[in-house]
Amino acid sequence: MEYELGADESVSMAVVRAVSALIGCEPCSLQPLGNVVDPDALDALFDRQYDGTPRTGGRLSFVYNGCHITINNGEYLTLQMLEDCSYDERDREPTESYVC
Repeated sequence: MEYELGADESVSMAVVRAVSALIGCEPCSLQPLGNVVDPDALDALFDRQYDGTPRTGGRLSFVYNGCHITINNGEYLTLQMLEDCSYDERDREPTESYVC
């Protein structure tokens, strides 16, 4: 699944919304994102620079709620259920996952 962040949407909220849509549950029923990654640090990583210019490049991948998530440039998310991932993809990510 591909997810494009809205203009004023934080990366952390986009992750929660996209995972809940992929799994088919309410966002509030997911394991807290903070159990996997610091939401404030995640947002800051892809936020605009101090002078207001957008950051370019950057990629981060992690596992959250049974989904392999890759954030590209703070603009797009790619989500894949762990059972759909190849063994090579699983080996690169933490083994802990949570299912809704």
